[in-house]
Amino acid sequence: MSYHIRPSEHFTEEFKAVGAEQLTLAISTLTDRPQGLPEAIHDARKNLKRLRSLYRLAAADIPAFRRSENARIRNMARTLSTSRDATALVEVSRYLLDNAENGDERAALKRISKVLIARRDERAADGGSQLEETVATAISTCGRALDALSRITFQDGGKEGAKRIAKGWRKALERAAAAREACTDTTDSHLFHELRKRSQDYRFYLDLLQRLWPSAMHAKRVEVTKIVDLLGHHNDLALLASLVDEQPHLFGKSEDVAYLLSAVITRQKVLREAALRIAGSVFRDDPEEESRKIRLLWQDAV
Repeated sequence: MSYHIRPSEHFTEEFKAVGAEQLTLAISTLTDRPQGLPEAIHDARKNLKRLRSLYRLAAADIPAFRRSENARIRNMARTLSTSRDATALVEVSRYLLDNAENGDERAALKRISKVLIARRDERAADGGSQLEETVATAISTCGRALDALSRITFQDGGKEGAKRIAKGWRKALERAAAAREACTDTTDSHLFHELRKRSQDYRFYLDLLQRLWPSAMHAKRVEVTKIVDLLGHHNDLALLASLVDEQPHLFGKSEDVAYLLSAVITRQKVLREAALRIAGSVFRDDPEEESRKIRLLWQDAV
């Protein structure tokens, strides 16, 4: 199984299979940790994001299930995010280094990167047992989510499935359009983070239904992935700026902090402009019209 829904099959079974695969992958990744615990947490959180998008796609038909399971999965993902945040700050400091504008800035950013690496390693050592408890709880929660998923049912049938998918698709595009509009003439990191989440939903939907129109959906996926990646850096830079604001003493010399904040501001501006430019193209089509095409493609594929 892969992250695809086949229109030719019963929607209930396809939905369950795709959801169960994401939960099972999260469990196995957190248990086996082939590339270490931080990477396992990162991969498991991606599985949980895919799962939440799947549930959101069919939300109109399963409102109570979607509300309860979305809360369960969201809360679980948040408990796993703390350790991931420390790693993300190290990664974004390297991103700043790669884009340093001069030698002095590069030297300052190297010193700050070392600080963030030490902070990550210290937090990992101090919170080892607590993190293991968090991971064990997450694995158990995934098991309960699997049990809840096994009991879900839909009204199967070509027309019902087409209407369900089209409605979820339209709502996703409407949310993305609203998020893009909200980002106009602002630098608010929370609003750009919302645009990233809505872009992620759209990317996951393109994955789920790629077989309906492989070439067009692949092209759209390439573009929307650029938005997700750009705004992922933007969000991590916002986290780094918040840490500097809360704990400036961590970063040593005031000159280094000044170089850091200047680099953050510069890169965030570049990232915002690039993301909005691409979003203007990706989300240019009318949500009602695009969802109608999806409905027709689904019906033809049944």
